[in-house]
Amino acid sequence: MKNRLVVPLLTVIALSLAACGGHQAVKPSSSSSGQSASSGQGAETSGAGQNGGAAGNALGAGQQSEAQLVRTVHFAFNSSHIDSTNRAIVESNAAYMNANPQVTVVLQGNTDERGTREYNLALGERRAQSVKRMMRVLGVATDRMKTVSFGAEKPVALGHNRAAWRLNRRVDFVYSGN
Repeated sequence: MKNRLVVPLLTVIALSLAACGGHQAVKPSSSSSGQSASSGQGAETSGAGQNGGAAGNALGAGQQSEAQLVRTVHFAFNSSHIDSTNRAIVESNAAYMNANPQVTVVLQGNTDERGTREYNLALGERRAQSVKRMMRVLGVATDRMKTVSFGAEKPVALGHNRAAWRLNRRVDFVYSGN
């Protein structure tokens, strides 16, 4: 009974957060190669994937389809700590993976543009590993998750201001096998 209430609550919270986004300049999706127009390719630690599709599976009551998931966890400046708001997003993604054992995920760590390339790659990796650890605690098998750090190489928001930096400090969930 408790799980039946948690998933809809998490969905409402995630959708509320998504609606709070301001008017930001957003970079269009990358090409099919999955790389941005910038010069670096990112430091792959255990695999990379393509951008996941939005086609979800038909699931039972109380479960989310892939299309309903919020697939981005945001972080504070210079941090890999998952706060309570973003914890709900990770929990929702873990519930989806536990309900769909054929699905795998690549956790893509990203940073804002500040800092050296080496520092940002390391911070992006710490962020991806932080999400992976939490997913593992929530019951997702480690062999179904891979991490990759792109550092500042794949921004979603253009600009050199706090609003753009806030959107670029993230881990993206990229699904396959659905």
